[in-house]
Amino acid sequence: MVIDEDILYSMGAIIKAYRPSESIFNEGDLPNYYYQVINGDVKLNNYNEEGKEIIQGLMGKGQSIGESLLFMDKPYPINAVAITSCNILRISKCTFLNILKQYPEICLGLFEYISQRLYFKLIMAQNLCTQNPTHKLISLMDYLKSSEEEQSPYSFQVPLTRQQMASITGLCVETVIRSLKKMEKDNMVQIENRKILY
Repeated sequence: MVIDEDILYSMGAIIKAYRPSESIFNEGDLPNYYYQVINGDVKLNNYNEEGKEIIQGLMGKGQSIGESLLFMDKPYPINAVAITSCNILRISKCTFLNILKQYPEICLGLFEYISQRLYFKLIMAQNLCTQNPTHKLISLMDYLKSSEEEQSPYSFQVPLTRQQMASITGLCVETVIRSLKKMEKDNMVQIENRKILY
């Protein structure tokens, strides 16, 4: 959790409910609110010139959305869209900045959170330079598994659909499916009931 929910409530945060596929904010909107997911899943995305979706990030319970843009006066370069039904805490930008002034320890947690997301972006940017789909998928799964305590082979269930993996890595879904089958044959992953174990 980025900011304790009790602190957000005490500062006047409200809960907003979103249906699947409903927009939380859109590319081009100005960031006026801090958002933190209570439950549900959210994707950050945009579309390339051919209309193909590029997933920039997936957020879940306790994670914040678009918080780094509250520190500058630039519009969102991405959309935030509910994947599932979600409840999200929302608080104004001004109140969010006041919370950071009142609770300096929250700043350190926020810096760590933003740093982790920046690290993921750097890993994925390096992936764009490779043409090897297996390498792209391994990098993604290595990153996702890196925060898990258990690191033994096949101990981690990849929490993404094949379409989401394709949208994050810039591959087409057919390539992801073929690559995963090859990786299973090479004992790099196990697939059980369509679940990918890495």
